Order: sequence, then C-alpha cells, then structure tokens
Amino acid sequence: MGKHEIIDMALQLKAAERYEVAEKIMQSLDKPDAEIDRVWAEEALHRARACDEGRMKTLPFEEVFGDK
Repeated sequence: MGKHEIIDMALQLKAAERYEVAEKIMQSLDKPDAEIDRVWAEEALHRARACDEGRMKTLPFEEVFGDK
C-alpha cells in the first residue's frame, strides 16, 4: 500500500480519528536530538549575553504580542 492510498483511507476517518492518526505521526517525527538541544542552548546563551550587554535590539512585550 502506498502513501496515497494511506492518505485516502485516513481522510475517510472521522475527525477525531484523523486527529489521533496525525498526532501519532507528528510524535514519531519529534525525536529528541542531543546535538540540536546543545546548539539551541548555546544560541540561547549567546542571545542572552548579547541582550545583557546591549548588543541586541529588544522590543516591549506589548509591541510584539499586543493588539495592533
């Protein structure tokens, strides 16, 4: 059975069942990766230092997430 047949079959499911299938597929893609975690932690520290040292422009919370 090919991917197109699987997709066609999945689309015949009820919405809650499609959600469950999609969730399982997404979980299978979200595997922890120590190297990616290390790189992101390093980048977070780099950005925090830049912010603390005034080398990074910041925006107020309200400007980023507030209603415009």
